[in-house]
Amino acid sequence: MGTFRIEGGHQLSGEITPQGAKNEALQILCAVLLTPEKVTINNIPDIVDVNKLISLLEDLGVKIQKKGKGSYTFKADDINLEYLQSDQFKEDGRGLRGSIMLVGPLLARFGKGYIPKPGGDKIGRRRLDTHFEGFIKLGAKFRYNKEEYFYGVEADELQGTYMLLDEASVTGTANIVMAAVLAKGQTTIYNAACEPYLQQLCKMLNRMGAKISGIGSNLLVIDGVSKLGGTEHRMLPDMIEIGSWIGLAAMTKSELTIKDVSWDDLGQIPSVFRKLGIQLERKGDDIYIPKHKDGYEIQNYIDGSILTIADAPWPGLTPDLLSIILVISTQARGEVVIHQKMFESRLFFVDKLLDMGAKIILCDPHRAAVMGHDFKSTLKATTMTSPDIRAGVSLLIAALSAKGTSTIHNIEQIDRGYENIEERLRAIGAKIVRV
Repeated sequence: MGTFRIEGGHQLSGEITPQGAKNEALQILCAVLLTPEKVTINNIPDIVDVNKLISLLEDLGVKIQKKGKGSYTFKADDINLEYLQSDQFKEDGRGLRGSIMLVGPLLARFGKGYIPKPGGDKIGRRRLDTHFEGFIKLGAKFRYNKEEYFYGVEADELQGTYMLLDEASVTGTANIVMAAVLAKGQTTIYNAACEPYLQQLCKMLNRMGAKISGIGSNLLVIDGVSKLGGTEHRMLPDMIEIGSWIGLAAMTKSELTIKDVSWDDLGQIPSVFRKLGIQLERKGDDIYIPKHKDGYEIQNYIDGSILTIADAPWPGLTPDLLSIILVISTQARGEVVIHQKMFESRLFFVDKLLDMGAKIILCDPHRAAVMGHDFKSTLKATTMTSPDIRAGVSLLIAALSAKGTSTIHNIEQIDRGYENIEERLRAIGAKIVRV
């Protein structure tokens, strides 16, 4: 189990460039299975979850060539479908949440898709019903082996249909879209997710020859085509990492510039941080954060009541940033309620922040009330363990702001979502070492 040792309490300075988007990469990489032609993808983040998926694709028979940093070509012209029934696949697929999105493209192109129950973060239940209900509506037959926790769908031919999703699941929408592009006839998906990363997937599929309209809305219409061709695609910057660096700058009272953030794809993220009192300026396509010498003050609602920050499907605030916003709030001036609606275990890392001296009341699995210190009392260094990707980087931000030396164990969770994080943080002045 890997460990970070962090000497906190130091101001940082300089520029940091966000990696390619993890959540986009997991969708886009699965889409290469939809065509036998070459697909080139750029700005792929070098992180554990993405590298696991690339290895899975290679084991499936996809020909992969690395062209340069973050740039690969994929050619899925000789897929080994027998691998899907192997013990090795059942083991490898279980270790990665994003592996579920292999099913849609495999079902669309080869008439069968299988997956073991995926693992990943320990943030509560992440059900797969939306995915498989969509496949069934397209005409697939579903089976589930309870002994091996192994899912399967099969179909001789997928048939376009109308469907109303029970939730605006991002991965569910992506999976169903990838199945529907090769289905016969027209598919209408209502209550579809419309995150920028899903928009990226749809635009890429259209360049490959798909016919998807309504991109960016919650109503997608897909006219099925007989085949797709190759294309080239570039990932957006990772909005969760961008939010992480905004929070890091505020918590350490540092002057930072975050480069090439694709402002137009950030949605409510800048305004939510401004509600916490954090100053940030748009400079071209960069975010500039000045030193917050006097701290930052949380805004109340216009009637004077306490602000609540909650997650919601896009264009609402992404749930992946709530852990980071909670940590930032511990040193704000004022109070805020954090309402994590989508995952019932994601706030359970607050006990570690309490050990550091934060003032937080965990109201229930979904809500936490935070009373900020206004930097009058710094967080104390401590030893902690990272439970998931986002909580892990939130604890890292807390440790970088705390006085003294903190230790974070199980940093493999952080590595799943953040590329070479200690090297990039050291480049802006952080004192962090991997043990």
